[in-house]
Amino acid sequence: MVRHRSSASLLAWLYAGLIVYASLYPFAQWRWPTTSPFAFLLLPWPRYWTEFDLVSNLLGYLPLGFLIFAAQVRSGRLAAFGAFHALWLASALSLLLELTQNGLPSRIPSNVDWALNTLGAAAGAALGGLMKALGLLDRWQRLRERWFVDHSAGGLSLLLLWPVGLLFPTPLPLGVGQVLSRLRGAVTSVLADTPLASWGRAVMEAQAPAPDLSPLGELCAISLGLLAPCLLGFAVCRSGWRRVVVVAGIAVTGIAATTLSTALNFGPDHALAWLTGSAAVGLGAGALAALLVAWVPRRAAAALGLMALTALVLLVAQAPEDAYFAQSLHGWEQGRFIRFHGAAQWVGWIWPYAAVAYLLGRVASREET
Repeated sequence: MVRHRSSASLLAWLYAGLIVYASLYPFAQWRWPTTSPFAFLLLPWPRYWTEFDLVSNLLGYLPLGFLIFAAQVRSGRLAAFGAFHALWLASALSLLLELTQNGLPSRIPSNVDWALNTLGAAAGAALGGLMKALGLLDRWQRLRERWFVDHSAGGLSLLLLWPVGLLFPTPLPLGVGQVLSRLRGAVTSVLADTPLASWGRAVMEAQAPAPDLSPLGELCAISLGLLAPCLLGFAVCRSGWRRVVVVAGIAVTGIAATTLSTALNFGPDHALAWLTGSAAVGLGAGALAALLVAWVPRRAAAALGLMALTALVLLVAQAPEDAYFAQSLHGWEQGRFIRFHGAAQWVGWIWPYAAVAYLLGRVASREET
């Protein structure tokens, strides 16, 4: 069996980490359980439950089961071995998290959640097995070899994670990476009641607040929000007409993810409320800019991507947090989306910085460009 370096392995690790964060959020008021941590395993079917809870627990672990299976198979192991590993690893992770939730007053361990998580992972492994039997995994490998260069697993993983980050409310369309303001608040909170508290407040007060974005700045930020992932794609995609397809795919994915996020927050009737005139112009400008530089070598595309991401982060940091943005955040952090809060939030915050790190590696690489 031929072994391949697969992006599924990296995605499986990242997805497992996001599950851990989402399952243990908000990591506050830890306590030692007063009863046996295994007591929840013997509880009867809960009296109160919702279809949303059942579906989210089932579907939440389906991608993990599929990714573990795909990673095992692409590394050369038998399908049965991959399915077994996907099932027991995902089930063990779910059980460990349910046990850990005994120490969180805001979380309730549930044997139903564990069973649904395990069933979801089994469904994911079964989906992977079906795709393997139909030859779809091998076709994907051949397609990847024709479209993308070797050692592109990190770049492909980042491209697949980009729309996930867009699901968490952003201050402006495609405006991922707005973490600096919250990071300053977190630093101030950590330094509170310490000898460094006064120094931290002085540093924060000494920093002049950045002016709000002008209409032109918002348009540029939206354009860069589309251009940056396109340049990341060019850094791993083979040259030619394929890059035009990459631009179209990224644009459609970004629009779809932003529309879905808006629909989740404000209802299906307002799904396209984000697509204002300035947003449409910004998307068009970003797509046009991407097409104009689609011919550049991969290393040059990586260098341009670094500049685009840096400018994007600086502009997004100045984006105002209006009332609708605050309402969206409240809906995610306090409402029913709290199960997905950690996953989408952290991807949206970290994605630009992870892409910068990856592109730096591509620029420094000695591979043929």
